[in-house]
Amino acid sequence: MKISILGMGYVGAVSAGCLANEGHQVVGVDPVEAKVALINEGKTPIIEQDIGDFIARAVAAGRLKAVTNAFDAVMETDISFVCVGTPSQLNGNLDLKYIRRVCEKIGEAIKEKDGRHVVVIRSTILPGTMRGVIIPTLEESSGKKAGVDFGVCNNPEFLREGTAVYDFYHPPNTVIGETDSFSGELVASIYAKMDAPMIRTEVETAEMVKYVDNVWHALKVGFANEIGNICKRVGTDSHKVMDIFCQDTKLNISPYYLKPGFAFGGSCLPKDLRALTYKASDLDLQVPILSAILPSNVLQVERGVQMVMEKGRKKVGILGFSFKAGTDDLRESPIVEVIERLLGKGYDIRIYDRNVNLAKLVGANRDYILNHIPHISGMMVESADEVLAHAETIVVGNGAAEFADVLDRTEEGQVVVDLVRICDRRSEEGKYDGICW
Repeated sequence: MKISILGMGYVGAVSAGCLANEGHQVVGVDPVEAKVALINEGKTPIIEQDIGDFIARAVAAGRLKAVTNAFDAVMETDISFVCVGTPSQLNGNLDLKYIRRVCEKIGEAIKEKDGRHVVVIRSTILPGTMRGVIIPTLEESSGKKAGVDFGVCNNPEFLREGTAVYDFYHPPNTVIGETDSFSGELVASIYAKMDAPMIRTEVETAEMVKYVDNVWHALKVGFANEIGNICKRVGTDSHKVMDIFCQDTKLNISPYYLKPGFAFGGSCLPKDLRALTYKASDLDLQVPILSAILPSNVLQVERGVQMVMEKGRKKVGILGFSFKAGTDDLRESPIVEVIERLLGKGYDIRIYDRNVNLAKLVGANRDYILNHIPHISGMMVESADEVLAHAETIVVGNGAAEFADVLDRTEEGQVVVDLVRICDRRSEEGKYDGICW
């Protein structure tokens, strides 16, 4: 394939060397003449294991060259990878001047081309940039329509400095956000030999995935360091602790707990977080990440309350209010907090949970609910049908299987506020509102 790569920085140079090594005809583009000269001499403009040999061999074989003129490079290739920098501004936002400029140049070339060209964004960009900046810039400068006259894809890179060549050939997955299937298929064909899952999706999802990955990695480093600081103060080997922690691939290092939804509750997580952050404070340690978890959880409860209030309807039904489906544990259940808040604002509430029977609650569980909602018995009903018959706003509070068809059982004028994603659908104004989707 004939490929142009715009931006011969870290990602661009590695991509150019690896793709040329795979047999593609690659044209690297960079406005810095010194970089272009180095590549054309068979030398690498960056320091990275193996890439120097790749570039030397590719240049010698005539499969790689570098130029300063983006227009010419696009004209002689079928697909362009944009790898220019998106540096931070002082306020934290991205500076998109380089990517705008490159897209303008690509668009000017596409305007003159007869064949269908595909533009692939490898630069790290915030969600909404493809639709809000890149596609409009390409369309304006080319006078053509994205997805019809030319293709646009987002293909985030997951290259770590020091192991970038290895990562190129052994990615955790290959993500392609596409505007049309033709373009997605073309990009996918480049990675056909890679032994990794191929994920083709919409451009907005591909944009966001890159940020989720990097922020998660940053959070893991910060979390481990805060745990390590506590361990050192109490005389515990933090590496032994985290080695044991990482052996749990069922809950700790797994997809579990990583589906967006409502706040956590129960008898363990809030209590243990408070205890550990108290211990850190007692040791005169600052643990900002650990200390932010409970306040973040409170904000998610606030969000749930606000969602119900925004519907503007006083009759509310709650389906499931134990903190987890299949249990009667109400201790620190975030739904109990929502009910308490709504009651204080005068809402008329009915509650149903198959697993909660007030007469059978004992001990701390019973004390908790009666202290928070002393008149709860007057709000509890015997079936979901009674809740549906009463409510104008229906709140799904846990993932009990019997609530899966709640949308099919609603009537005109009723709206569902879903805190657990009881069904796989997106929010729909006036009918269904998911807390994170």
